[in-house]
Amino acid sequence: MNPIRLCLVLHNHQPVGNFDGVFEQAYQDSYLPFLDVFESYSDLKISLHTSGPLMEWLDERHGEYIDRVARLVRAGRIEIVGGPFYEPILTMIPPRDRVGQITTYSRWLENRLGANVQGMWMPERVWEQSLTGDLVAAGMKYTVLDDFHFKNAGLTEDQLHGYYLTEDDGRVLCVFPGSEPLRYTIPFQSPQASIDYLRGIHAKFPGAVVVFGDDGEKFGTWPDTKKHVYENGWLRQFFDALLANRDWLQMSTLAEANESTPPVGKIYLPDGSYREMTEWALPVNQQLEYDHVVHELEHDHRWPQIKRFVRGGFWRNFKVKYPETNEMYSRMMMTSKRFAQAERDGVAGQAFENARQALYRGQCNCPYWHGAFGGIYLPHLRNAIFNQLIAADNLIDQAAGKTEAYVEATTDDYNFDLKQEVRLASDKLIALLAPAQGGMLYELDVRSICHNLGATLTRRPESYHRKVLAGPAGANGSVSSIHDRVVFKQPGLDQRLQYDPTQRKSLLDHFYDLGATLQGVSRGEARELGDFINGVYEAKIRRAADRIQVQLTRPGHVNGHEIRITKAVTMMAGSQTMELTYQLENLPPHELLHFAVELNFAGLPSGADDRYFHNLNGIRYGQLGTQLDLQDANQLGLTDEWLGIDVQMVANRQTSFWTFPIETVSQSEGGFELVHQSVAVLPHWHVRGDAAGKWTATIQLTTSTAIAERRMQPERAAVMA
Repeated sequence: MNPIRLCLVLHNHQPVGNFDGVFEQAYQDSYLPFLDVFESYSDLKISLHTSGPLMEWLDERHGEYIDRVARLVRAGRIEIVGGPFYEPILTMIPPRDRVGQITTYSRWLENRLGANVQGMWMPERVWEQSLTGDLVAAGMKYTVLDDFHFKNAGLTEDQLHGYYLTEDDGRVLCVFPGSEPLRYTIPFQSPQASIDYLRGIHAKFPGAVVVFGDDGEKFGTWPDTKKHVYENGWLRQFFDALLANRDWLQMSTLAEANESTPPVGKIYLPDGSYREMTEWALPVNQQLEYDHVVHELEHDHRWPQIKRFVRGGFWRNFKVKYPETNEMYSRMMMTSKRFAQAERDGVAGQAFENARQALYRGQCNCPYWHGAFGGIYLPHLRNAIFNQLIAADNLIDQAAGKTEAYVEATTDDYNFDLKQEVRLASDKLIALLAPAQGGMLYELDVRSICHNLGATLTRRPESYHRKVLAGPAGANGSVSSIHDRVVFKQPGLDQRLQYDPTQRKSLLDHFYDLGATLQGVSRGEARELGDFINGVYEAKIRRAADRIQVQLTRPGHVNGHEIRITKAVTMMAGSQTMELTYQLENLPPHELLHFAVELNFAGLPSGADDRYFHNLNGIRYGQLGTQLDLQDANQLGLTDEWLGIDVQMVANRQTSFWTFPIETVSQSEGGFELVHQSVAVLPHWHVRGDAAGKWTATIQLTTSTAIAERRMQPERAAVMA
C-alpha cells in the first residue's frame, strides 16, 4: 500500500534557572509517564530531543530515566535529536558559539546515551538561511522547522509531505517541515482526528513523510493535559490507533526517513519561526491590528488561500520590543567576545572550560523573549542568565590569573546603539553606565554572588492586556491549547496594570513638584519638571591607583531654570562599596526644588519575611514589597537573606526615602499573573543652593554579601574535606 511515514519528534525542555520543583513536576507529569506508556509499545519509534539544561538535571536527579532512554536508543526505538547544548536562539549568538554549543552537546549525548546524533532541534524554530553553514560545520545533516516556514517560501500544503534540501555558501542541509495541523490535534483532539488527517494524506500522497514536532510538555505539564493524556487514556488510545493502521501508516525516526526517502526538492526559506512566535515579535499596536485583521478574515471563504501569505514579525525585533532583551544580549556578546579573546591569547585549563559552559548557559533563550510563556517577565530566568554570564567573567579572570584586587574603566558601544557606554569594573563589582541615556546605571553586578542588581523590567503595554481589562472568561471544561487559554491566577489584575514612562534603571534624575507624594510617584502621576531623565550626559573618567571615578555632567532645565548636574560614580579596588556623589549648580537662590534620584534593585523579591527593609541598626521596616515614606533619615538597607545580600545606602546629609515595588501583569502558560520585578528606592530632597548656587550630596552604596559568604564557608570546608 506504500505506507506514509509518521515521525513523532518530541522536544523536552526546561530553561537554565528554572525552579527545581518545576523540573521535578514536569518529570513526574510528562517525561516519566510518557516513557512508561511508550516503552510498552515495542513496535513504535520516536525521535526525542531533550535540551541540555533538562538533560543534565535528569542525569543528576533521575539517572534511571536516562538509563532507560539509553536502552531504547540501543534497541533502535528512540532516535536522539541533538542541538545547541543550552537551547539558545542560534541567530542571537556568534557563529563560533553556535558550532561550539552543537558539537559539545553531540559529544555529551554520544558519551552518555550511545547516540549517533545526525540531526538537531532548532530552538523555537527560529531560522535564518545563513545558519545552514554553521549547522553543517557542526556535523548536522537535518533539522525540523514548521510548515509555516515553507509556506512563507511559496510552497502549498500539498508540497509539504517530505523533506527538502537547502544550501548556503555551498553547504547542504536537509529540512523537515513540521505539521501545524498535527500540532493542534495532538493531543487536544481525539486520536481519530489525527488518524483521519493522516489518512487523507495517504490517499493523495502515498509514501509521504509527515512530521509532528512539538513540546513534550503538551503531554502532561500543560494545564489539564495530565488527566487528559494519561488518566483518561488519550496517549494509549493514540498509540493503539497508530498500530491499528500500520498497514498504511509506518512510524519512523527522522534518521530513517532521511536515509530511506529522497528529498522532495530544494528550497530556500525566509527568516522566520513558528506562526505564533512571529505574531508575538510584532510591536504591540501592530500585534493588535494583526489579530483584528485575522479575526475579520478567518471566516471569509478566501481565508485558506490568503492565510499562507500572512506572516508576522522578525524574531530579532524582540531586542527592540524589550530593551531588557538587548541588555542581556549585549552583555552575553561582551562575555563571548572576552572569552574568545582569552582563548586566542592561549588561556586554558579547567576554570576556562567552566567559563565556556557558563557562557553557553547564559545563552539559554527563554528569558530573551515573551509570548504565551512568561519568558522575559520571569525574574528568576533573567537572573539566571546574568548569573551565568557574571560567573563566566569570574572564571575567565581566574583562568587568566587575574586574582588580585583591581579596578578598571573602559568605554565602547556595549549595547550596539552607536553611542559610548562606560564599563566600570573591579574584582568585586561591575557597573555599566549609559551617558547618552540619562547617565543611567543599567547594570550592577555583585561578583561574589554572581547577581545583577540592575536586571529590572519596565512596565509596558502588552496586546493581551485587553483580555485582562475584559476580566475572567468562564471555562468550558475542554482541554485547550496553551495559546487559547484565558486564566486569571489572581483577582483584581485589571486594577494593577500600570505603565512606566521611563526605563526602571538607576541614577535617574527627577525633579518633582514640592508637593509630590509617594502615592503619586509610585503610580506615575507625579509631574516631571526637569529634562534630565533621557538627556545626554558628558562622561569623563578620572583614574587613581586604587580607584576610578566616572563623572557624568549635563546642563538642563527645571521649571524654567537652567541648572547643571554632575554625578560621579566612584569604584575602589577590593571594595563592595560604590560612592555616588551629586552636585547641582546654578540653583535659583530663592526657590526650593524637589530633587530625587531613582534607584531600582532587581532580584530582591517581596512576600517573604527574610527579605526586608531596615535602618542598618537592627530595626526592620517591613518586607521588600512595602511602600515606605521615610522622612529625614540618612540610611536605608535592603536585605535578602535567601540571596545573601544586604544593600546599604548611607547619605552624608539628611535624606528622605520613598520605596515601592515594581510589579507587572503578565502572561504565562499558567495564565495571567502579578509578578514582582524590582524594588524602587528614591532618596529625595528639597534643595536650595548655597551662596554660589550649589548643592551636593553623597551616598555610599554598599552591596554586602557577608550573609552569602558565611553560608559558603561550610560548603567550601566540606569540599576541601
